[in-house]
Amino acid sequence: MYKCILVPTDGSEFCKRAIEHAVKLAKLTQAKIVGVTVTFPLHTGTPHMMFPTELRSVIHEQTVKEAAEKLAGLEAAAKAGGVPFETIRKAHDHPWEAIIQVAQEKGCDLIVMASHGRSGVSAVVLGSETQKVLTHSTIPVLVVR
Repeated sequence: MYKCILVPTDGSEFCKRAIEHAVKLAKLTQAKIVGVTVTFPLHTGTPHMMFPTELRSVIHEQTVKEAAEKLAGLEAAAKAGGVPFETIRKAHDHPWEAIIQVAQEKGCDLIVMASHGRSGVSAVVLGSETQKVLTHSTIPVLVVR
């Protein structure tokens, strides 16, 4: 059925539920899991000249560290479930685009992602990466709440 399942994570509790579901599904279908977290490039919203070279390096290192922490939960769940996996950190201005790109690049046949359940003004202001993936993906998407 499924051979490769993409699981985006931001390290939140909502994503932990999606990870648990994806691991169970991967185990049932003998699929591989590809975990991805998307970070914003340093250039986003701020000119490079505002950051000294040393500060850019520190920010990059911190971003990589935080991404690894976000992916650690997926890695632990996949190992515990005996499911093959790989993890990817992608820098992109639009997380939903990066999620779809990684799914296509890795040949994923399903995306399992969380819905944060925002509604009202917060949903309009913050937007929904899940909604954007649902709207633009040609790959099936399973939303876990």
